[in-house]
Amino acid sequence: MIEDILTRAKEAAGAIAPLSDHLISKVLMQVASAIDANTRYILDANKADLFRMDPDNPKYDRLKLTPERIAGITSDMRNVAGLPSPLHRVLESHTRPNGMRIDKVTVPFGVVGVIYEARPNVTADVFGLCFKSGNVAMLKGGHEAESSNRAIADVIADVLVLNGLPKEVCTLLPSGRDVTDEMLHANGKIDVIIPRGSSSLINYVRQTSTVPIIETGAGVCHTYFDSKGKTAIGKEIVYNAKTRRVSVCNALDCLLIARDRLADLPEICKRLPDSNVTVYADDEAFAALKDFYPAELLQHADSESFGREWLDYKMSIRTVADVQEAMAHIARYGSGHSESIVTEDSAAAEAFCNGVDAACVYVNVSTAFTDGAQFGFGAEIGISTQKLHARGPMALPELTTYKYIITGNGQVRW
Repeated sequence: MIEDILTRAKEAAGAIAPLSDHLISKVLMQVASAIDANTRYILDANKADLFRMDPDNPKYDRLKLTPERIAGITSDMRNVAGLPSPLHRVLESHTRPNGMRIDKVTVPFGVVGVIYEARPNVTADVFGLCFKSGNVAMLKGGHEAESSNRAIADVIADVLVLNGLPKEVCTLLPSGRDVTDEMLHANGKIDVIIPRGSSSLINYVRQTSTVPIIETGAGVCHTYFDSKGKTAIGKEIVYNAKTRRVSVCNALDCLLIARDRLADLPEICKRLPDSNVTVYADDEAFAALKDFYPAELLQHADSESFGREWLDYKMSIRTVADVQEAMAHIARYGSGHSESIVTEDSAAAEAFCNGVDAACVYVNVSTAFTDGAQFGFGAEIGISTQKLHARGPMALPELTTYKYIITGNGQVRW
């Protein structure tokens, strides 16, 4: 059965190749409207998924849909529909001495496989980005979101069929580890696979797949409060990055603070108890917070407190001497995702930007902005922490590859 599904999806890639960008955008706008119109249907399916999950599970917030979140999904899809097509752009062009012209032109991958966990919004986001870039979306969601994913995929399929397009343009595979394994070995049927989820999922895909992958990584994110940082700015950035949504990959996991600013630590952390954030502090930071932070929320850090993606209302704090020691900590414990410095010292900011090896490096900005929509990309298919093909938020350009088109007037080579 899976082999047949994969074959039909590959055939669908050929069917959408000739579509105009105008038609693609029109269909995306229709899908957005259909999702809006079916909000209650999708929310009812989501309730069934939520019922099966413990509310204390860190994935619960990722799984949960609300009318506002569905409105955000459809807003992103409309934004994607309005973006310029990434296809058929001439990246480079030159003419050889023999008169032969060589153009490097963007083209779709073909079939893009995405394996993801409890994130039903990914179903709509990936379809929108894939379709706009001329690709078939081959989706493999986790069992936790099976009802939600199916409801969204069914709405998309109805719109595709109404426009005379194969429903396989958005193919949602059944959940199950065996299906994942078939995807990972679908050479010739799937052109690239993008895993989104936990480090264990990503590692499994990387180690198992014979299909090329674009790796998205876990987000172990740091903010370094420098000797020359403004307390008011640091307080807002730390609170926002930690508490906006704790279950997402751009949430703050570890605060690094310059030793000579420990007296400001209580003020920097002042708002965190409002969200019941448990802090795991090293000895110096613990002493600075002891008389100011709620005792039940203040813990001593240990060796497991650093290099950890909490995905919860928890955060570690480590004291460092300066920006160099902060960068050394990030080099050891970071995941190459998003790192921020709070400082008014341009030299420290420059050193941090040049020295930190991460996809996104911020100066006086919350790491919560690592997001395709916030970068003006309409939406994202994931945050790449690798260095080949794509890095950081991946959107339309990252869902294309290129080919060379060579034209002449009878040139031959002997």
